[in-house]
Amino acid sequence: MDLTGAQWRKSTRSGNDSGACVEVADNLPGRVHVRDSKDRAGAVLTFSPRAWRAFVELARSR
Repeated sequence: MDLTGAQWRKSTRSGNDSGACVEVADNLPGRVHVRDSKDRAGAVLTFSPRAWRAFVELARSR
């Protein structure tokens, strides 16, 4: 998977204390990529935009 053009961002709710954060790249066509901000070279989870929207909506409702 080529993530060269991925533009990673953290949630605005993430602190600056190097805590447990995730970064999201949603600028590549047809996929949303998620990684651990503390291990940027580690594993990347990939979701369809529809699945990612469903996850975000569920998380917001909690």
